[in-house]
Amino acid sequence: MNVNINLECTSCHERLYLTKKNKRNHPQRLELKKYCPRERHVTLHRETK
Repeated sequence: MNVNINLECTSCHERLYLTKKNKRNHPQRLELKKYCPRERHVTLHRETK
């Protein structure tokens, strides 16, 4: 049930990170704070479709 997902930066809208999640355990969209090289600081990254 694990699926690969892309994480998109909320400020610059660049898809930077690829990670996995289990859709059965976490049906909602994933949100993580990650480093954005374009912005040069930590920003919120959300799961894209």
